[in-house]
Amino acid sequence: MEFEITKSCDSCSKNRFNPSCVPVVNKEISYDDFFGSYMRPNLPCVIKDVTSTWEASSKWLNDHTVNLEYLKRNYGSCDVTIYNCNDRYFNSQRTESCKFASFLDGWGCERSNSQYLKDWHLKNTFKDDNFYQVPVYFASDWLNEFLVENGQDDYRFVYMGRADTWTPFHADVFNSFSWSANVCGRKRWILFPPGEENSMRDSLNNLPYDISLAYRERPHLEVVQNQGEAIFVPSGWHHQVWNLEETISVNHNWVNGCNIMNMWRALVENLDRVKREIEDCRDMEGFLHQCQVVLKASFGMDFFRFFDLLEFIVIRRLTHLQNKQKEILFHGHVLGTNHAIFDLKAAKEVLEELAGHDDIAELFAMSKSHPKKLLEQMRQEEQQNMYYKK
Repeated sequence: MEFEITKSCDSCSKNRFNPSCVPVVNKEISYDDFFGSYMRPNLPCVIKDVTSTWEASSKWLNDHTVNLEYLKRNYGSCDVTIYNCNDRYFNSQRTESCKFASFLDGWGCERSNSQYLKDWHLKNTFKDDNFYQVPVYFASDWLNEFLVENGQDDYRFVYMGRADTWTPFHADVFNSFSWSANVCGRKRWILFPPGEENSMRDSLNNLPYDISLAYRERPHLEVVQNQGEAIFVPSGWHHQVWNLEETISVNHNWVNGCNIMNMWRALVENLDRVKREIEDCRDMEGFLHQCQVVLKASFGMDFFRFFDLLEFIVIRRLTHLQNKQKEILFHGHVLGTNHAIFDLKAAKEVLEELAGHDDIAELFAMSKSHPKKLLEQMRQEEQQNMYYKK
């Protein structure tokens, strides 16, 4: 299926945050409408009946209950990470690693009531297992396109937990979007628009671990996500999630032209925090490079990796426009021409900020690839190809 946008989507929808509810829409909504009404203006929604055609819905379940025998037979040898929802560890939960078969052996026992399997890279492990399809609304995914095409670890996950397992208050990695689709079960979500989380910080600037008893007076959205439904969680929206019954979900974190600037600004904000924390080392040789090392360890990405992502997307989109041929991406969806142009414009805007950052001259002094060189290549392409100016 092709994912494409019209020129009307170059500007944000006039939709604004409605404190009363999360919109629930049918899967018949067009990509164009989803893009303009929810993704571009960074607003959440739930999409109905997303998983009914998935293999996971037929093979992983027996009449709406988990098919433990099938899962153990096919995936039991996988290593998985289990979170203990009754054991706080800083602002997360204590984890342990085990075989998936061992986790399933405990399913239904009292001990499993607090055990939540999260962040399982099942698709990256079984690349040819088509247990789900990415809904077209979430097809513009620069992050996983970059990682999958380069044979690296991804941000595509499976979650599995019993009733009352939960995820503490947080915003998603890299200030990314996320989507989560329930193969079975139901989840309760509480979401806060960007900035609202700051009113809940303590005297040490820490966010709460659990907002269960301290959220009702603050602007928020609350929704129960049913079996078969997918929820779109926008960039920078803090949230907390509970499983209301036995639940399996497929989740992606993703970045694209709509929120790449949010990712860049989060990267800069975290770099500034790193510099403040190691200020006493400023006079050391290679201070800026050391800051990038710490940034990658704490944020999960540094300027070099971020530029690699941008360069990959820019080259692929320029090639797409030059070849004028359909391009099937890693998830099977087809990139539209207008969308490729939108991606290039968004990437160029962020590249201009990256190239203008004070640290770039020193950081990229020895690099063959450079943000300014890539910008110059994009400008030349704009001058030579009229279709890029649409």
